[in-house]
Amino acid sequence: MSTSAGPRVPQHIAVIMDGNGRWAQQRRRPRAIGHRAGTRAVNRCIDFCLEKNIAALTLFAFSSENWGRPEDEVGALMKLFMNALDREVAELDRRGVRIRFIGDRDRFNPPIRSRMDAAELLTGNNKKLTLTIAASYGGRQDIAAAARSLAQDVADGRLQPGQIDERRFASRMALADLPPPDLFIRTGGDFRISNFLLWQLAYTELWFTETLWPELDAATLHCALEDYASRERRFGLTGAQHASQDVPGAALSPDETSA
Repeated sequence: MSTSAGPRVPQHIAVIMDGNGRWAQQRRRPRAIGHRAGTRAVNRCIDFCLEKNIAALTLFAFSSENWGRPEDEVGALMKLFMNALDREVAELDRRGVRIRFIGDRDRFNPPIRSRMDAAELLTGNNKKLTLTIAASYGGRQDIAAAARSLAQDVADGRLQPGQIDERRFASRMALADLPPPDLFIRTGGDFRISNFLLWQLAYTELWFTETLWPELDAATLHCALEDYASRERRFGLTGAQHASQDVPGAALSPDETSA
């Protein structure tokens, strides 16, 4: 769907970057080579979002379940993660990108954790793009952490059970300070969300492609945006009702004042 102002562009995109291993296998190369190629696709995705003035990009880099992968693959991923933090953060800061991490960072070793903290501190005031890296993250884990936080407030007498509603719950989730994703993209050909942002994707438009993550390019992202612009987002209302609202989807955004 387009308007007189031009095609509707998502302001928050969430991505599952799938297909690194298969890309490497097709070339008879180790899976670590595929992950390395995948880092270049991350840069292309960031470039695209900056060019299109997309405000937020959330990437699923490493799930809570991925710790169960073969030890050599996990080790290679950690080395890539460390190298990327050393190599890319200063340039992203120069370009106005704010970097943040969500997930259980306690499972990472101290050198990686210190680099994550430093990246967030250095880029914390940047406004052009919020780049969120979901690392050691799971959607169920996210929901459970929010529930524990609210339960502790109840136990400490700061909150009554009857005060817990969707807005208050959302305020305790990862990404609570961002609007929910408008568009979810998964590369690699699988049609599932794999425990990613289970709460936040409730009304997100889903888009899947057979393209393997290392092969991602601007043309593929343009296809995703064109498809998104053609859809009518109603958030459970009729089209007429939703069109009359001043701020589409506002009822689903977290209310930070309720925390």
